[in-house]
Amino acid sequence: MGAGRFDLDPGAMERLLEEAREHRGESLWQDARRRLRRNRPAWYALLFLSVFALTSFLAPLLPLRSPVLSDLDHALEAPSLDGGDSTWLAHLGEAPEEKDIERAYWQLSGLDHALLRARRGLFGTWQTGTWLGTDHLGRDLLSRIVWGSRTSILVALAATLCSLMIGVFYGSLSALLGGRLDNLMMRIVDILYSVPFIFVVIFLITLIGDHRETLEQQYGLDREKVFYLVIGAVYWLTMARVVRGQVLSLKRSEFVEAARVMGAGTLHILVRHIVPNVLSVVIVYLTLTIPAVMLFEAFLSFLGLGVEPPKVSWGLIAVDGTSAINPLAIHWWVVLFPALAMGSTLLALNVLGDGMRDALDPKMRGKD
Repeated sequence: MGAGRFDLDPGAMERLLEEAREHRGESLWQDARRRLRRNRPAWYALLFLSVFALTSFLAPLLPLRSPVLSDLDHALEAPSLDGGDSTWLAHLGEAPEEKDIERAYWQLSGLDHALLRARRGLFGTWQTGTWLGTDHLGRDLLSRIVWGSRTSILVALAATLCSLMIGVFYGSLSALLGGRLDNLMMRIVDILYSVPFIFVVIFLITLIGDHRETLEQQYGLDREKVFYLVIGAVYWLTMARVVRGQVLSLKRSEFVEAARVMGAGTLHILVRHIVPNVLSVVIVYLTLTIPAVMLFEAFLSFLGLGVEPPKVSWGLIAVDGTSAINPLAIHWWVVLFPALAMGSTLLALNVLGDGMRDALDPKMRGKD
């Protein structure tokens, strides 16, 4: 046996390999998932949000009443588990035409039409009763909450992803460029921060509203899509600052310097090295941004600047709830159930965000 050389018999080699397999390391994401599951409140919040999102997505498949059709004879009807006499097919007819679908709902997507057809095959004429009561126009509150959650969740996800793309790119590029360019880019962020968001959104929505037909015909951007983009365009500022701070702590790291020595450009370093290493912070921030965007959407819809009827959102349901509060009679169900749905969702998102922050903290890696 020569110097510096070790010969192992096959049995010893097999034992070493078996020991290595037993003590195999785990990635940051595997460790984060394990610790997230140990955090019971965060894990239950994730399960609740998953079920809630699935229910919202499958709203056309569920045997719910129409969230749009009104029945003034049953206006402000208290919650009841009685199914009643009306059936779902009574609204649409035995062979519903396209106009009947739009009257009972609104202009739906192809996927929603397919889910409605599947619903007729699964449930026939059966539908839920007024389990959560009706509003001042006799519309089913349960159906409006479920369908409204679809709009609110879509707005939150679209706006958050829009802010993610702008904020991560802008903040990362600013930190990597450094010097005067970094200073100039962050002063622009400071200027934008000084302008109240609500004024910016009102101005943009009003300005775009004047060219609404042109946007829909030439670019396929309806008011709802523009609404997503506008909210996302004003929520990227904090994301840019958070990412910039993380990139500044990484730009002098050994792996970044090694990439520069090997001839990698700024864009290559940004995409291949910097962004993957700040994803954990970005994901945590996203879970905390979604509740803020949902509240902002509800506020704008409450003011009449967001989602338009006949579509439903939690903000429009809140507008309907104001009519239930008067000195003569308080119809509690019109206020309580939408508030519970929105409050539980926002609470679950905040609990999940707190749990994700602990699970993805590199300092906590390997600790129970």
